[in-house]
Amino acid sequence: MSFSLDTKNELARAIPEKKCCMLAEIAAFIRMSGTVRLAGGGRLSLKVSTDNPAVARHFKKLLREYFGANSNILAGHANFRKAGHGYEMGVEEPTAAELVLRETGVLRVREGCNYIDDGIYEGVIRTKCCRKAYLKGLFLGGGSVTDPEKAYHLEVVCRSAALAGDVRKLLNSFVDIHGKLAPRKKHFVVYLKESEQILDILNIMGAHNQLLKLENIRIVKDLRNRTNRITNCDSANVDKAIQAAEKQIADIERLRGAAGLDALPQGLRDLAVLRLENPDASMSELGEMLSPPLKKSGVSHRFRKLGELAGRL
Repeated sequence: MSFSLDTKNELARAIPEKKCCMLAEIAAFIRMSGTVRLAGGGRLSLKVSTDNPAVARHFKKLLREYFGANSNILAGHANFRKAGHGYEMGVEEPTAAELVLRETGVLRVREGCNYIDDGIYEGVIRTKCCRKAYLKGLFLGGGSVTDPEKAYHLEVVCRSAALAGDVRKLLNSFVDIHGKLAPRKKHFVVYLKESEQILDILNIMGAHNQLLKLENIRIVKDLRNRTNRITNCDSANVDKAIQAAEKQIADIERLRGAAGLDALPQGLRDLAVLRLENPDASMSELGEMLSPPLKKSGVSHRFRKLGELAGRL
């Protein structure tokens, strides 16, 4: 299964303890995946669709626990985001459907007329626990998280710019969360790309098993990246050492061809001979071979002198 599916399945196993949190989660899920239909005579019915059977059962249980409303789960077409088959639930009884829609803040009244509100109803997210529950409902209804082995990306797909703006505002109400918003075809996407922020969101929603899994993957990836950086750095250092040794040997050969190494001062001559005999040795190793031994800085100074002499030829 995918990381996103595992996350939703874990979240779907937890029922909120507080009634206010149940309402917040129901409101968010309806906002993301619900459809309000006219049933004739001005009456309304509510349909909610999802492509996840565990989420469908979870939402059905929430409706029964909070509203005492029964809904059937029927196999049908998936919701607006994906093609294929999914699961559809409905509250067909007009009185029950209107009760659900009004209490969740989806159906509102303005100037004596009913209208469908397009944003997040503030009445269901007054407390921090309700904001957490609402965020969970948003993710179950329209969210996804990419496999962290491939990339760090969590998003919520919204049907309108107004809703996306409210979702972003809700996300950013939590400390250290900075959600971004972008249009995508006919929808609007609120997303996060920082691993730390995705970990925080999983923790806020209550997906603790998936949080640990992501943390483990992140540790392994960081270790792998650090190892690659060290390896690349070591390779670069080796390349630089080889190039330096090749230049040193070229300088020594030029000096030997011009006047011979015996014309060099004793210290320079000893180092030049050692370099010709040990072309692969590092400067520290050459310094240890000298008598008396010399530190790397001293060896570097002598090679610089040899280079200056060769440069004058």
